[in-house]
This record gives sequence, C-alpha cells and structure tokens, in this order.
Amino acid sequence: MIEAIIFDMDGVLVDSEPFHSEIEKRQFILNEIAISDEEHLKYQGVASDVMWRTIAERHLIDLPVEDLIEQNRAESIWFFSELNEIPVMPGLVDLLEKLEQKNYPLAVASSSFPEIIELILEKTGLRKYFQVIVSSQEAGKSKPEPDVFLLAAQKLGVAPKNCMVIEDSFNGILAAHAANMSCVAFQSTGADPQNHKEADAIVRSHAQLSMML
Repeated sequence: MIEAIIFDMDGVLVDSEPFHSEIEKRQFILNEIAISDEEHLKYQGVASDVMWRTIAERHLIDLPVEDLIEQNRAESIWFFSELNEIPVMPGLVDLLEKLEQKNYPLAVASSSFPEIIELILEKTGLRKYFQVIVSSQEAGKSKPEPDVFLLAAQKLGVAPKNCMVIEDSFNGILAAHAANMSCVAFQSTGADPQNHKEADAIVRSHAQLSMML
C-alpha cells in the first residue's frame, strides 16, 4: 500500500535539466575538459560532487576535485538566482494539490546541491507542498545508491516498501528499487525510453500520474 510519495526534482518537478547541462558544459570548457555528450548523459541523476570526482579521476585532471565541486556549486547558485523563471512541469501543481487533499506525505529527494534544491523550490512556489527535503549530500551517497530515498522515508516516518518514487533518470530508478520502493518513471518529451525500462510504470505527464493515484 502506497502511503507516501517521493519526488526527484530535476526533470520531474521542474524542467531544469537543460540549465544544469548548460552550467556543466560551460565548466567543461572553462577547465578544458573534453567530455562527450554520451559521457555527460551518464551523469544524469548523479550528485554533482560524485560526477566531478568521477570526471577528475577518469580524465586525470590536476585541479583539486574540491575546487571543481565548489566551482560548480557557486556557478549553479548564481545561474539559478539570476533566472527570472524556472519552468514547473505542466499539471504538477494540480497533482500536488490533489495529493495534499488526500493527505499523502510528500518528499523531494534530489542529487542537486542542498542550496539549489531550496532555491528552486522557493522560487517556483513548490516548497509548501513538501514535508521533507533530502539531498544526496545529506544522505551521504548518490543515486544509484538508495541512501537518499531511505533517508527521505525515515524522515517521513513511512516504511520504504510503502513509498512510491517518481523519477526520470536511470540512476534514480535503480536507487528506488535498491531502497525497496516502487518507482514510476516520468518520461518527458525527448527522453530516452531505454532509461526507464526498469521502472514499475511509465507516465508521460503529471495528469496521467494523477489518474494513477
């Protein structure tokens, strides 16, 4: 029985993946790191600090990885602070209102920096819907490890088996299943269906998800 719902943020609540990708590509150029689009895509859903540690090791970068992580954090805060609007996924607010009326406890479990999660949720007006906010940094490990979802369930006071995760990345789906949670893949326009084949169900809109719940 589903008692609580845990949402990923980027690509599920807000259409922010293109922004993160742009920030990272700028950083690749700034630091003269040759990252292919194929490799870049593999980091979707992975915490930024884990991504930069992996890149530094794989590409034998001399710059301290802590500097790369801090550079990314600072650039991300500046970038999202300057945006006039961060697009919320169509139909999301109606879904959240419905879940609130049904008294579902709701959480956000994201691989983004904690400051970015709070900034985006406050700027979009979505913060009020969620009782719990968890980042991979707080959990200690990034997706595909289950820690961020397990911590969210613990804070919600709900057993993992009774939580449903809404995810858009392959790493996130693996993390949800590793946490013994059911997982619905949110497949936005242009997403690769292969990334969602491990999910328990697939939806292409929040209206469709609303009908399921």
